[in-house]
Amino acid sequence: MTERVVPEPQRRRRKPTKQGTVLSEQVIVDTALRLIGQHGAAALTVRRLGAALGADPSAVYRYFHNTDDLMLAVADELIGRAQHGLRLTGEWRADLREIGARVHTAYQAHPQAALLAAHRTTGRDNEIRAVETILGVLRTAGFPDPEAVRVYHAFIDQALAFAAQDAAALALPGPARAADLAVWRVRYGRLGPDTHPHIAATADLLITDMDRSGYPFALDLLLEAAAARLAAHRA
Repeated sequence: MTERVVPEPQRRRRKPTKQGTVLSEQVIVDTALRLIGQHGAAALTVRRLGAALGADPSAVYRYFHNTDDLMLAVADELIGRAQHGLRLTGEWRADLREIGARVHTAYQAHPQAALLAAHRTTGRDNEIRAVETILGVLRTAGFPDPEAVRVYHAFIDQALAFAAQDAAALALPGPARAADLAVWRVRYGRLGPDTHPHIAATADLLITDMDRSGYPFALDLLLEAAAARLAAHRA
C-alpha cells in the first residue's frame, strides 16, 4: 500500500460494495479485526481485505496509508472497546482496577489481534482518551505529576503485557494449550519432596493457580504499592 489516503470529505463511497456495504474506516477496521481473528497476521493484506469487503483492494488506499496504518487503527479500536461504557467512581483504586480489567477483557476477546496490537502506540483518539483518563484519575487522587506519570507507565505496561501474554495462550491451538496446562499436573505435580520440597508442598496450589491469569493479583499488588507511595507523599 502507498500513501494515497484521501481526505474524509472526498472519500465517502456512496455506492455499496458487492456485499452491500458502504465503505468507511470503521467498516474496514471491523473487517480487519474479524480477519485477524480467523487468519492472524496473514489477514492484513489488501487482497484479502478487498475480497472480504467485496470491493476493489485499491479502495483501502483511500482510508489507510499502508497495512501498518491499518494495524494502528485496529490497535486503537481495541483500546476504544475497552473504554466503552466506562463510568468512573472517583475512587482511584477502584477506577484503575476497572480500567485494567476492561483492557484485559477487550484484548482477550480478540487474542490474535492482541498479539499484533498490545505493544503498539497509536497516537489516535481512543488511545489519547485513555491516557487522559488514567492520568486524570491519578492526578485527581493527589499523585504529584512525576509520580502520576510513573504509575501510569507501570499500570498500562502491566495491563498490556498481561493482555498480550494471556492472548498468546488463548491463540494457541486447543491441543497445545491443553498440553501446556497439563505440564503442571503431569510434571510438576509428580516431583517429590526429597528433590523439590517447595514445589511438592505447593503442587496442588500451582496446578489450580496456573490455570488462570495472574493479572488480577498483579494489578492489586501494583495498586497497593501505588497507594503506599501516595500515603508517603502525603505524610
